[in-house]
Amino acid sequence: MREQGADLHGEARLIDALVPRGARILDAGCGPGRVGGELAARGHDVVGVDVDPELIEAARQDFPDIPWLVGDLAELDLPAAGIAEPFDAIVCAGNVLTFVAPGTQQEVLSRMKDHLADGGRLVTGFGAGRGYDFGQFLEDAAVAGLECQQKFSTWDLRPFAPDADFLVAVFGRK
Repeated sequence: MREQGADLHGEARLIDALVPRGARILDAGCGPGRVGGELAARGHDVVGVDVDPELIEAARQDFPDIPWLVGDLAELDLPAAGIAEPFDAIVCAGNVLTFVAPGTQQEVLSRMKDHLADGGRLVTGFGAGRGYDFGQFLEDAAVAGLECQQKFSTWDLRPFAPDADFLVAVFGRK
C-alpha cells in the first residue's frame, strides 16, 4: 500500500489534530500498532489494546516503548491493569467495531466511554456492509452514553452522506 502511495497514517493525523501535544491516547483494537506507533512518534502517550496476542506481539516488536495489552474491548478495564489515568482520545480504527463479538458493540462503546477524560473524544471508523449498520452503531453509541459530535465519510474529513460506504464518527460523553 505504501508503494502505491496510500495514506497509511490518515487516522493518526486526524487524532493528532484533535488533541494537545503529549495527549494520552488509547488505541482500541490496535492490531500490530500502526496507528498507536505513529501517534507515539508524534509525541503522544499511547496505550494499545487488542484481543489478538499475535498482533500485540507484533506491536511490541515494532514499537517496544509503548504499553501494548492483550484484552477484549468488551471487558476493557485498564485501571485493573494498573493504567488508571483516563485518555484525552480513544481511536478505534481499522473496522474494529465490525470484528467484536456480535451483540457486544454497545458494551464495547460503553467501556471505551468510561476510559475518556473529561472533554475527551472517541473516534471510530468502519466500512458499510460489514454486518454493523451505521444507524444501529449510532443508536448503540447513544445508549452507551456517547454523543455524536461529527460524522465524516473518510479519515481526511470528507462530508458524510446517507449513501457513504465508510463512517468516521467523533463522540464525546453525554
